[in-house]
Amino acid sequence: MRQNRFFFLAALLLASSLWIYGTYFAAPRPSHKRPSGTTSPGNRRVEKTDADWKAILTRSEYNITRKSGTEWPNSSDLTHETRKGVYQCVCCRNPLFSSDTKFDSHTGWPSFYAPIVANAVYTEPDGNRTEVRCSVCDAHLGHVFEDGPDPTGLRYCMNGVALSFRSPGS
Repeated sequence: MRQNRFFFLAALLLASSLWIYGTYFAAPRPSHKRPSGTTSPGNRRVEKTDADWKAILTRSEYNITRKSGTEWPNSSDLTHETRKGVYQCVCCRNPLFSSDTKFDSHTGWPSFYAPIVANAVYTEPDGNRTEVRCSVCDAHLGHVFEDGPDPTGLRYCMNGVALSFRSPGS
């Protein structure tokens, strides 16, 4: 019994120390800079300070889009959205994907086989994956994989929190 208490106390101390270090002492991640030559529809750009993004985004939206976080699978209502419409970047409202290219990948995240226009998003290496970012504001959206359906064979696996949905007429 005494060993269990000691183990629990040691684990709690370690977890608290790691949280304090990550919150107060770890160096912040550098701001993301998109690759040179990247264009966006209409050459539109939205750039804001970190404080500005924090002011307009929810905590979850900020963590995912600005800090490259990932939401829990099946946590977004957009995963199971079936209406016709357009999926936009939650940060800048850049149209990203059409409902016509959405499919059920059974992964727990909204998935598409192609962006709405080629330069709506851009990709970058991310370890053994390929990261997808909004070409207007550089928001982290998710990752793309080569196991999608025809005609592209791609699966743009997006964080639902990084998207907003607009149906026709809304």
